[in-house]
Amino acid sequence: MIKNITPVLKATLMLFVAFSSNYAFAQGSTTVNGQVNEGRIPTPTMLFLAISPDARAAAMGDAGVASANDVYSLYWNPAKIAVAEKNLGVGISYTPWLRNLVPDMALYNLAGYKKIDKNQAFGLVVNYFDQGLFQATLENGTPNGNYNSKEYSVSGTYARKLSEKLSLGVTVKYLNSNLLGNYQGGGSVGVATKPASTVAADVSIFYNSKRDKPWNYTYGAMISNISGQVSYGGVEKNFIPTNLKLGAAAIRTLDAHSKLLLTLDLNKMMVPTPPLRDANNKVVKGTDPANVTALSGIFGSFGDAPDGFGEEIKEFTMSFGAEYVYNDMFAIRTGYFNESQMKGNRKYVTAGVGFKLEKKYAIDFAYLFPTSGGSPLANTLRLTLSANLDSAPKASPGSDLK
Repeated sequence: MIKNITPVLKATLMLFVAFSSNYAFAQGSTTVNGQVNEGRIPTPTMLFLAISPDARAAAMGDAGVASANDVYSLYWNPAKIAVAEKNLGVGISYTPWLRNLVPDMALYNLAGYKKIDKNQAFGLVVNYFDQGLFQATLENGTPNGNYNSKEYSVSGTYARKLSEKLSLGVTVKYLNSNLLGNYQGGGSVGVATKPASTVAADVSIFYNSKRDKPWNYTYGAMISNISGQVSYGGVEKNFIPTNLKLGAAAIRTLDAHSKLLLTLDLNKMMVPTPPLRDANNKVVKGTDPANVTALSGIFGSFGDAPDGFGEEIKEFTMSFGAEYVYNDMFAIRTGYFNESQMKGNRKYVTAGVGFKLEKKYAIDFAYLFPTSGGSPLANTLRLTLSANLDSAPKASPGSDLK
């Protein structure tokens, strides 16, 4: 349980620390409590949507847009379930979050898909982020009760093959963010007084080159969390983490028993970049997010950085991953995630293993190793259980690493 923390500080922790890491944690944010964000790090709300629930991809540096299809394609690239090898897939995952800071925060994910024929599939995902209990205090420090912060999403996906090599996925989701539980703030500026909720959409594509050569290549792209702005009860509107994902993977069968996967992802948060402000908090360069609509904020995110194109490039993160699979029963994985120091400085190495029983039931584990000391992401682990049942007709070549 978190002790002696005011509701507004709790909200700040969730909005800011839960995804940014050590550099952002040290710098603060222009959009939270009026503090200065020296690195101009985009700070949307509902950041739990950007936490991967998938231990397999997490072990490969959080790269999964173009890797082989499985039930957690519903997070990385839902278009892939249209070419899944199995008719039915289900999975459940557990991710303790910020273990070094908060002992009772965790992400839970339940996902499943069903193919209705060789060209179409449906998927369903429930995502629950338990932010633990906090003790609210009044301005004079008097305890004012214990409350639970929580966020969740429920999403449905339809995916369809457009050709033998190309598939499309569309997802609609309901999002709810209740940072302060049932606590009713005292009316201070910036204090959340009610849950925020909205409906969002994802659009994704997946392309399999299906080459009859030693190396096969797959590609993916996805824009996730397309939505309007949300409010926690005050006048301020908040963007949610609309995100662009681009990925490529190379797959090779080494021999009759083993396979190798190499994958690369690029990600960019499609939300406004905080502007440069003077000592009076007046915008002197860039665009004030308060004057930006949801759609203009999303599409304008490629050209709103105060320092121009060079700063926009720094808002892309890069993930590298590798997976070796033996006899479709055992997998060993590693990866690296890199982010500009100016935009969050998340840099970490990942590793993990996976085991499969009867070629149906799988357990995957991932662990994160920050490359700098004091990172709140240290000791992050993920555990995933999944099952892939019933052979689907005409499985897609080159996409069976999972």
